[in-house]
Amino acid sequence: MKKSLLALSGVLCAAAMLSVGCKKEQGATGTANAGADANKNLVVWSFTDELEGMINDENFGYKKAHPDMTVEYSLTPTDQFPNKLDPVLASGNGAPDVFALENAFVRKYIEEGPELLLPLDDVYAEVKDKMADYPMQIGSYNGHVYGMAWQVCPGAVFYRRSLAKQILGTDDPAEVQKYMSDLTKFLELAETIKTKTNNTVKIVSTTGDLFMPYKGARKDPWVVNGKLVIDPAMDQYMEMCKVMHDKEYDGRVGQWSEGWFAGMKDALKDDTGKDVKVFSYFLPTWGLHYVLKTNAEGTAGDWAMCQGPAKYYWGGTWIAAYKGTKNPNAAKEMIKYLVSDDGFCEGYAKKTGDTLGNLHTQAAIKDTFSEPFLGGQNHYVEFCEMAKGIDGKLIQGTDQAIEALWNEAVAAYANGEKSKEDALNEFKAQVSTTLGF
Repeated sequence: MKKSLLALSGVLCAAAMLSVGCKKEQGATGTANAGADANKNLVVWSFTDELEGMINDENFGYKKAHPDMTVEYSLTPTDQFPNKLDPVLASGNGAPDVFALENAFVRKYIEEGPELLLPLDDVYAEVKDKMADYPMQIGSYNGHVYGMAWQVCPGAVFYRRSLAKQILGTDDPAEVQKYMSDLTKFLELAETIKTKTNNTVKIVSTTGDLFMPYKGARKDPWVVNGKLVIDPAMDQYMEMCKVMHDKEYDGRVGQWSEGWFAGMKDALKDDTGKDVKVFSYFLPTWGLHYVLKTNAEGTAGDWAMCQGPAKYYWGGTWIAAYKGTKNPNAAKEMIKYLVSDDGFCEGYAKKTGDTLGNLHTQAAIKDTFSEPFLGGQNHYVEFCEMAKGIDGKLIQGTDQAIEALWNEAVAAYANGEKSKEDALNEFKAQVSTTLGF
C-alpha cells in the first residue's frame, strides 16, 4: 500500500543502506446499535488519504452506508504522525475518535492498549470467523483486541520470466519456486545465476530485500522475558549478507535507492559501470502495484511471482479508537464496517486490487484475477494462500528501533567494515543503552 511504502522506505533505507455499489451486510450494525451514540460526528486521523477514500467512496464507503454520520478527517505525513498522536492520546485533549496505525509503529500503540485504546473484543467476536489470523494477532495484546486491519500484506518473490527461462529453462512459478523453496536453495540459485550468466545477472539488487523473509523465518521475537534474543534466522541473515556481498551475488545498491529502482527496468550498472540485470525482488502485495508497476518501464509482462524461501509479511494499516472517545459505539461501527463488511470489502478490493483480510471477500473474488504485468498470472489467489501461516505473534513494539540498529550491524559486517564479533557486540551495547534490554 502507498502508506506502507512511504513509512517503510524511510525505515529500511536508513537501516539497510541498507499503504461497486453494494448493499450493507446483514447485521453489520449490531455492535453500534447496542447503544447508539448521541453525537453523530467522528474525528478520524490518518497518515494517508487511503482511509479517507474508504470513508467517502460514493458507491460503498462508510458514509454511503451511514448517511446520518459526519466525519472530520485529518491527514498528517507518516513521519510526523506518531508525534502528533502521542500527546493527545496521553492527555485526552483533542484526541481523535478513530485513527490509523502503520505497521512500523502499530505494536507500540497496541501494547499500550489498556491505557490508551478502546477494546474491540465485541467487534472481533462478531466477525472473527471471517478475519485473517496474523493481522488480528498483531492487533491484540494480553487477550484483548485493540486494532483491526482491512488488508493482508504477504510477501512474495517477483522474478523476470525471460531470465528464468534463460537460466533455469522455465518461467513457470511452480518450477521456479523449487529453486528457492528455502534459504539454502536460494543461495545455491544465486551461484547458479552468477555462473550461467558470467556475473551479468544478480539474484537481487540488494541484500536488504532479504531482511523481511529472514524475519518471517524466525521462531522467537527480538525480546523474550525482558532479554534481547538474536534468533538463528537473524544470524543466518547476517551471514547471507556477507556471502552475497563477497561473492557479488547482489547489485550492491541500497533498498529504495535510484539503483534499486533502476534494476526493475534493466538500467542498473555495477561498480565498474557494466550493465547488469536483476533476477528478482522481494516485495509484498502493495509492492506489485506501487513499486514494480510504476518503475518497471519496458519490462511489464516479463514478471511472475512465487512464494520464495519463507513466509513473511510487510506493511499494512490497522484502525484503532481512543479509549476516551465520546462515541465508542460509532467508532466501533466504523472500524467494523471498514475491516469486515462483505459489501464494502468486495467493492474496495475490486476497485484497488488490495488483498483484503476478509476471508469471505477473498473467497468471492480470488479466482477472477489475471494480471497482465505478471504475464496473466492470478496473483490474488496466490497472495491469499501466502497470507496463511504468517506468525503475527512475533511482532513487538520495540522492533523498529532494534531492527534499525541490527541492520546497521549487518551492513558493517557484510561490507567488511567490522568483524562479526565487533558488529554484534556493538549492536548489543546499543540496544542495551537505548532500550534497556
